[in-house]
Amino acid sequence: MKILVTGGAGFIASQIAQAYLGQGHQVFVLDNLSSGHRDFVPTDAQFIEMDILDPEVEKLLQKEKFDAINHHAAQISVTGSVRNPLNDAKTNILGTLHLLQKAVESGVEKFIFASTGGAIYGDQERFPANETHSCNPYSPYGIAKYSAEHYIRFFIKTYNLSGTVLRYSNVYGPRQDPDGEAGVVAIFCKRILEGKPLIIYGDGEQTRDFISVRDIVAANEIALSPQCHGIYNVGRGEETTVNHLAESLAHLAGATAGIEYAEARAGEQKRSCIDPEKFNTAFGWRANVTLEKGLFETLEYFKTLGN
Repeated sequence: MKILVTGGAGFIASQIAQAYLGQGHQVFVLDNLSSGHRDFVPTDAQFIEMDILDPEVEKLLQKEKFDAINHHAAQISVTGSVRNPLNDAKTNILGTLHLLQKAVESGVEKFIFASTGGAIYGDQERFPANETHSCNPYSPYGIAKYSAEHYIRFFIKTYNLSGTVLRYSNVYGPRQDPDGEAGVVAIFCKRILEGKPLIIYGDGEQTRDFISVRDIVAANEIALSPQCHGIYNVGRGEETTVNHLAESLAHLAGATAGIEYAEARAGEQKRSCIDPEKFNTAFGWRANVTLEKGLFETLEYFKTLGN
């Protein structure tokens, strides 16, 4: 297949692009490099530096006639979306809509969308939440992702597009940005290796469903299948407190700088955990990387950067 991966210079999508190449697909990466890294782009992929709202996207899609688009280009910070909802909507709603419109006009058959589980379900009524759980996003980030899902449904019904929405839990792993606000594992790894205390916002008892990027890549390989369409949760289905996460990383690294607590941040959920059973049952996918193994791999990655 000929595949366009948007956001393919970023943490998750660069590794998906590499996996697609490994499967023998022809891969193009589109990224504006606002947060991505050029050296993350696989050498065998064709790279286009471009924003998803650029009018040139239409020319690119009409010229290349992609079979599939894997859409990961996004504004990914929940707290950033709270500070600037307009900027978040510009990328996560209008950018996605622009890409969808030009995709169907150019004959794209498959559209894979990286969505979010926790931010869409909001304050959960049950744990873990499956795909039938009510959606109550209260951060602009969650609202934008949920809005984009509705546009995808519209294009699926109206234009016979094959669409797959993957609602991720909290993804972590090598290449995650340790300097942004989204990605507590990477942030903790960096501070540990700098000999600094870990900063936890709130009491640390907030929970997240952490999943290794390796498991996310495997899910995106499955998503290319014609049989894979609809909305699927992609997570471990297990809650981990931020306190436990911090203690586990500190133990793995032998860190002694300790933990400090700061005021809770606006827009942050107390608990989040999603149920991946639908995806598991349909395609035999399971999150195979244990939290301990994944944290070790991530810590080792950041050690190599330090060296």
